[in-house]
Amino acid sequence: MADVSTIPPPPAIDTLQIPTEVTPSAPDKDPPPHPPPSESPEFISVTEKETPHPPPPPLSHESKQELIEPEIPNPTPEPKKVPTSLVSFKEESNRVADLSDSERAALDELKQLVQAAISSHEFDFPVAPQPKADEPQTSIQETEIKIAASASASPDEVSIWGVPLLDDERSDVILLKFLRARDFKPKDAFAMLKNTIRWRKTFSIDALVDEDLGDDLEKVVFMHGFDKEGHPVCYNVYGEFQNKELYQKTFADEEKRMKFLRWRIQFLERSIRKLDFSPGGICTIFQVSDLKSSPGPAKRELRLATRQALMLLQDNYPEFVAKQVFINVPWWYLAFYTMINPFLTQRTKSKFVFASPAKTAETLFKYITPEQVPIPYGGLSVDFCECNPEFSDDDPASEITVKPSTKQTVEIIVNEKCIIVWELRVVGWEVSYGAEYVPNTEGGYIIVIHKARKFTANDEPVVSNSFKISELGKILLTVDNPTAKKKKLLYRFKVKPLCD
Repeated sequence: MADVSTIPPPPAIDTLQIPTEVTPSAPDKDPPPHPPPSESPEFISVTEKETPHPPPPPLSHESKQELIEPEIPNPTPEPKKVPTSLVSFKEESNRVADLSDSERAALDELKQLVQAAISSHEFDFPVAPQPKADEPQTSIQETEIKIAASASASPDEVSIWGVPLLDDERSDVILLKFLRARDFKPKDAFAMLKNTIRWRKTFSIDALVDEDLGDDLEKVVFMHGFDKEGHPVCYNVYGEFQNKELYQKTFADEEKRMKFLRWRIQFLERSIRKLDFSPGGICTIFQVSDLKSSPGPAKRELRLATRQALMLLQDNYPEFVAKQVFINVPWWYLAFYTMINPFLTQRTKSKFVFASPAKTAETLFKYITPEQVPIPYGGLSVDFCECNPEFSDDDPASEITVKPSTKQTVEIIVNEKCIIVWELRVVGWEVSYGAEYVPNTEGGYIIVIHKARKFTANDEPVVSNSFKISELGKILLTVDNPTAKKKKLLYRFKVKPLCD
């Protein structure tokens, strides 16, 4: 079955097509904490210490009596649990040597079918006439009628996503996508491939890639960073459509919905053409779908647009999703998933991961390092600008879990004069943070760099500090977590030479 989640399932309930190749996976084990930045010079030593809060004082007789009072049942129903799967999807190898005998035989048969089709000009489909600049966009049906009435174009080189068919080993990677989408049935895979090539010419995909369709939707869908395995990460932010002006501009009528469809396919095509289709390369995308403030199932225009998009994607973009992570998931989405879950294949389910708002950052960090996760989703990544001149996505961050009712201290021991710059955040905050410098001088003094204070969830997400070290000693970064919940602490630092 085709993997259509290169455009994630839409927020409207009845537009998530059952044939999609995506699903929930069992949460992976927590990755080990990132070590301190390896680029740190030898004169820097980092130690992480955890200090439990002292136990509470003994209870008084009155307090003990309160503890044995019967609990009043909570009438509020428990929230719906996020569905999970027992198996997590792992991408198959695209190296021919790693295929089973039956898979290699299927690939060989498909290549023979493709070669015969090229020789007999079966792929020489008519090319869609290009509309003039002032001509309104036509529907897919109208475009197909124009093509049928036009003369057949001269035979072109048969290629897809910039890869010529049967030209080199990259062709095997392309053909394997269609085979996996059709359970390694060569004839079915060939029919899908042929229909895809016909559709691409009908839709004038190669010309579409270079069109200027504006940047109104650049905050709705965007690429940002890479996951831990090197897949580019695509974010889909459905809450942007709460902007009524943007919603009307995008979905108000058929012409606008067609433009949206062309824009989304253009974005996908441009992203795909940056992938590496070599057998050992990265040829899939990591999808993150943010459902916070999603318009939901009541928006008819959005349902029409997303249904139209999915019908094209499920047939023409097989196996392009490495993982599909849904974050800030609302109750109605889980209810709908529970309803269609029995109809989905295990392969489909193994690609889905769901995360509630409280688990968004924690879930993303399982697959994407914190320095690659955008700040709004709990990470440290921000576009390089004057507000964050010291760090980029290439600067690794360390990740620590601060247990409930404990104090976590990061010691940065410095044995040479320099300037140290660091940034730190605790996801969700509701903890106290302070920084100080302790010189090595016996019986010396302590310099308060950042006075300890409590940070709330509404405070700035990332705190940045720097300190000029003219006397050897250590910097102490302290996070005090008085809450009953574990917290995720992220920090990174770099050393700059001390100018005379």
